[in-house]
Amino acid sequence: MNYDGLMIGIGVFLIIGIMHPVVIKTEYYLGSKVWPLFLIMGLLFISLSLFIELSVLSILLSVLGFSFLWAIRELFEQTQRVKKGWFPSNPNKTRQPDKHSEDEINNI
Repeated sequence: MNYDGLMIGIGVFLIIGIMHPVVIKTEYYLGSKVWPLFLIMGLLFISLSLFIELSVLSILLSVLGFSFLWAIRELFEQTQRVKKGWFPSNPNKTRQPDKHSEDEINNI
């Protein structure tokens, strides 16, 4: 029997399941300003996957890397969800004001 597909499926399921709360907690405590860290981590895991000979591990590292890249987008979307009141904002975190007011953005 070949368990590679099963292991990859379980691994991808766990990676996606773990990255979701990582994005939410990162936005809550640090905001979206840490997106370069997600970029570095994504590129690091993708690059590392190129040098791993074990197929399952290489695939999972690549999925993890691309999940970090996808998390950059989700991080900014999470900021918008917090602004809409769909998720709680951290009262202890100082938020930088937007460069443009929402009225200015809507008029563009």
